[in-house]
Amino acid sequence: MRHAARLAVLATLATPALAAPPDKLTNARVETRSAAAGLSRAVQEALAERSGPAWIGWSVPATSEGSSCCWSDDGRDRRCGCRLEGREGWTGTYEGDDSGALEPSGRMRMLLRASAGRVGRLRWFSEACPLDAGGLPFVWIEDVRPPESVALLLTLVGEPRDGAREGKLLDGAVIGAVAAHGDPSADVALDRLVGPGQPSKTRKEAAFWLGQARGAHGYEVLKRLVRDDADRHFREHAIFALTQSREPGAVDTILQVAKRDPDGHVRGQALFWLAQTAARRAPEAIRSAIDDDPEVEVKKKAVFALSQLPKDEGVPLLIGVAKNHKSYEVRKQAMFWLGQSHDPRALAFFEDVLKN
Repeated sequence: MRHAARLAVLATLATPALAAPPDKLTNARVETRSAAAGLSRAVQEALAERSGPAWIGWSVPATSEGSSCCWSDDGRDRRCGCRLEGREGWTGTYEGDDSGALEPSGRMRMLLRASAGRVGRLRWFSEACPLDAGGLPFVWIEDVRPPESVALLLTLVGEPRDGAREGKLLDGAVIGAVAAHGDPSADVALDRLVGPGQPSKTRKEAAFWLGQARGAHGYEVLKRLVRDDADRHFREHAIFALTQSREPGAVDTILQVAKRDPDGHVRGQALFWLAQTAARRAPEAIRSAIDDDPEVEVKKKAVFALSQLPKDEGVPLLIGVAKNHKSYEVRKQAMFWLGQSHDPRALAFFEDVLKN
């Protein structure tokens, strides 16, 4: 009797059930499944059972209370909602949301578009984002464990992508979806993807998402990489990834790279990205590099970095360098970027130079 009951439960778990759509999902032919026997198994069964296009989705905890959705703003009203088929953007069809506000839910929906038994597309949205499935079948999987979601997404890195000449699912989308998981397994996965044995493009995507979405853990990993990684080109990209971090130590780390990295190209990139952060200490660090860096090419990059500062800060500093720096090459570089600024103070400086 107990054996028969167990078989009945397993049959219930394995059999698709027609169901009402998940909250804020419209225009979908929904069936539900359980991931109690494993997410990978549930997805593989859904892929095997249909040859036409369909969506497969599930929900996981998100990294923060932020939102991911499509927005429309006509000047009078701001609304959210995404089409999964056809032209992307605001659906305009979800009648339950007339305020335009997207209340954070702390969870994300991971969505795979399948066709001919394989995954060709991946999207993810806040649970609060209204979605229009375009009338396609929609397999909704419940009881998903976050580490299994991360593991399944990792199998999609490098997979074929529908309708793309390059023939690859966008790895950045997959890695970004992994990073959106509010679960420690996402940190483990990104740490592996950013490792030196991975393809360069994969490492760069993982570094970006470590800075963008993984908080203190991501910052600590990037801090180590910009200091210790042997690949100069990757260190340059890791500096950019640090600019995406909200951790308070990120700017200090970029400053240290600008002063101490053994490679002049990397120091120059650090100065450029430092200017983009608009940090209060950026002008001082850039000016210090112009005066003290041993390489003329780094000094020139530092001058360019001054041109990237807000004009009220950058233009006076450029004028000072053009007037007073001992290096002709550096002065010439400052004059060039002053000319590109089209700032009245620069024009007045040029007039004064010509008169004298």
